[in-house]
Amino acid sequence: MKREDLNDMLWFLAVAEERSFTKAAAKLGTSQSTISHTIKKLEARMGLRLLTRTTRSVSPTETGERLIRSLAPRIEELEAEIDELMAIRDTPSGSVRITLSDHALESVVWPKLRLVLRDYPDIKVELNSDNGFRNIVEEKFDAGVRLGESVDKDMIAVRIGPDWRLIAVGSPGYFANRSLPETPQDLVGHDCINHRQSHLGGLYSWEFEKDGRELRVRVEGQLTFNTSYAMIDAAVQGYGIAYVPENLVERQLVSGKLVQVLDDWTPLFSGYYLYYPSRRQNSPAFRVVVEALRI
Repeated sequence: MKREDLNDMLWFLAVAEERSFTKAAAKLGTSQSTISHTIKKLEARMGLRLLTRTTRSVSPTETGERLIRSLAPRIEELEAEIDELMAIRDTPSGSVRITLSDHALESVVWPKLRLVLRDYPDIKVELNSDNGFRNIVEEKFDAGVRLGESVDKDMIAVRIGPDWRLIAVGSPGYFANRSLPETPQDLVGHDCINHRQSHLGGLYSWEFEKDGRELRVRVEGQLTFNTSYAMIDAAVQGYGIAYVPENLVERQLVSGKLVQVLDDWTPLFSGYYLYYPSRRQNSPAFRVVVEALRI
């Protein structure tokens, strides 16, 4: 294979991964017209149609998918070998991409990483905040962060945070003319701030437990968000009761801006875990990140 063909195939993989000439061009640091012309020349030399192009999207043909399945593992092997060679250096270097929720980012991952990254200036870390579940292998993430109960069995899981719980909170103003809920069923008569689960598409059913009795309650209200921070702000403004991570509202509870209810009904959830494929060859940079997060 000519070196020119290999370079063009790498560009083809970038377009196939991004499903866009524009995004692939931005990723590779070139123009959209240049990368489009390059792929056309590659298809002409091979005598094969690799991509299906429409006005709105780009996707691999069946032949293109076959080429991806052949190329991708080999490229990953080369990248792993390069990482191993770079390990010879005194200072760990390289890039680490992690997908995680906004709560995991703010409460666990960033507070730990910011303490050590200054000591490793050659390590680049991308923290992609997304409350949905991502396929870390297909989307080229090095690792993800989830609650322990949600980690797939074929993944290596490293505990990085303690158990935590969601709590129900509302503002004093909201409760001024309303009775405090004494049981989860009482929430049906209240305005509640819903949470949209990105990975499932539906609204989160609030989970409660007391004396071995578990309850799930579907609540109603004017507002729905997919992030805890917006829910907290809406609760402070008096729009209703929010069910949010306890550590995110400690300041508002101390100041009196929020009042906690149903305290004896809120169970603990298993803490956060960093997870990654068992077959992954870990670079020195990745190992630094894992050790920084591990508890």
